Amino acid sequence: MGPLEGVKVIELAGIGPAPMCAMLLADLGATVLRIDRPGLSDVGIERPLKYNTTLRNRSSITLDLKREASLEFARQLIASADILIEGFRPGTMERIGLGPDTCLALNPHLVYGRMTGWGQDGPLAHSAGHDLNYIALSGALHAIGRKGQPPTPPLNLVGDFGGGAMLLAFGLLAALVNARATGRGQVVDAAMLDGAATLMTSFFGMHSAGMHSDERGTNMLDSGRYFYDVYECADAQYIAVAPIESKFRKEFFSLLGIAVQADEPEEQLRARIAERIRTRTRDQWQAIFDGTDACVSPVLSMAEVTRHPHNQTRKVFLEIDGITQPAPAPRFSATPTGIPTPPKAANADLHHALVAWCIDGAQISRLLESGVLNDAPATTETQHVH
Repeated sequence: MGPLEGVKVIELAGIGPAPMCAMLLADLGATVLRIDRPGLSDVGIERPLKYNTTLRNRSSITLDLKREASLEFARQLIASADILIEGFRPGTMERIGLGPDTCLALNPHLVYGRMTGWGQDGPLAHSAGHDLNYIALSGALHAIGRKGQPPTPPLNLVGDFGGGAMLLAFGLLAALVNARATGRGQVVDAAMLDGAATLMTSFFGMHSAGMHSDERGTNMLDSGRYFYDVYECADAQYIAVAPIESKFRKEFFSLLGIAVQADEPEEQLRARIAERIRTRTRDQWQAIFDGTDACVSPVLSMAEVTRHPHNQTRKVFLEIDGITQPAPAPRFSATPTGIPTPPKAANADLHHALVAWCIDGAQISRLLESGVLNDAPATTETQHVH
């Protein structure tokens, strides 16, 4: 189910944005087969497989790509794929015999997606790094934080997921449209540095116009203005206040119950707003502001989001195998997405997964007998993930 039904994707198992990108495609209906390597990675955070929610909605097999027979089977799968996703350092895929030249020779319409931090070239291309390093070089990290404070790491949303996974998914689907029109595939070089920089496009424009200072916490959208910030309530919870437009600020002040003088110093006004907001709890303020144009929202924790009526009505979150997680997005009127399946251990549904790739029973038996495939699910319950 979903708009990508019929699109076949090979995912070379990795960490960070690559599996997130594969999840986005799988959520929209693509048939994604993850190729895992034997053993566990020595990086990342250990957690039981079912909690690694970015691995939802797809099957996985284990192949030792150091063996020629396994490598040959991987090439067979790639030959019938629409998209390949890999997230290794530049040159790794070439060294194991699955570089873009090899794969595009096998499958000329293949869209070959490469996800790295620094890109395929440049002085840092072969250096290790993580989200924080990439957004540091893009200008994004320097811009995030309060006045007089160090830059604030914004989780790994900007590099790994926004500038990485989502930009790669966008690039893959753009290249897929072109491949279906021309019959020619291509390489999509997605770098988290490039993606984070792209997300900063508007701010570079404002900076050039003299409308955005390099000093953190002094600008409209970085807590520098009283009308775009979070305020503490009586119960030590917070509300987000964002009435940027003057007509919305007028409603905000009316509902807040304070009068504003035209020439009132901003810091004095900020202090009065903070004092007033501390007189009620977050939920009391929510009851006052909900459904208005004052642009005020409760700051909810991950444990609370499923209880908000708006999230409930739109089914923003769902529960899969007892794990609360965001539902697939965006939403489609003619090709709605289905309910995702929970993460599966490698080889857990090997036969079913390979039949979907037109691998017949006789070949599966031969691959099992030769040891290229193992039909026993992975015995470990722990996946090492970024």
